[in-house]
Amino acid sequence: MRLTPIALSLALALGTMASAGHGQRPDDQIDPRSVALAQQAEALTAAAQYEQAVDLLETALAVDPRNRGAYIALARVAQGQKLPGKAIRLYNEALKLEPNDVNALAGQGEALVQRGALERAKRNLEKVKAACKSQCPQATTLAAAIAKGPPPEVLSARAPDAAVPATEKN
Repeated sequence: MRLTPIALSLALALGTMASAGHGQRPDDQIDPRSVALAQQAEALTAAAQYEQAVDLLETALAVDPRNRGAYIALARVAQGQKLPGKAIRLYNEALKLEPNDVNALAGQGEALVQRGALERAKRNLEKVKAACKSQCPQATTLAAAIAKGPPPEVLSARAPDAAVPATEKN
């Protein structure tokens, strides 16, 4: 049986839609344009040009919303901007695509430390260790972040301020 070009296109489109609904696409099947945009954004992030990086990463996700690396890169930008809550949510998006992504788990763990959520960060560390099966740099980095603890501003925000009367604390 020969398929006409229209029938072949339709069959390919239906096959792609069916596979997209059941399981994840391998990273090598991410749209190359999305990957290229994410790579450009990584260079901007390294140069602390966060707004431009965010624009490229959001475009990368519009091109292919299955680009886990773009979510991770957006989360790293959020961490660079001292927005750990936003970073945690973005890492969650990456983990929805691949629950055992050690980069997303470790990055999220570091963002949890930034928020002062050390117990949750330790759970992420255990997941990273389980996913690595042997020593990996992500586990080492996350363990060091946990050992160091949250930044001073997080610790001081949690400490009660005895010098300020209760009426002024609101």
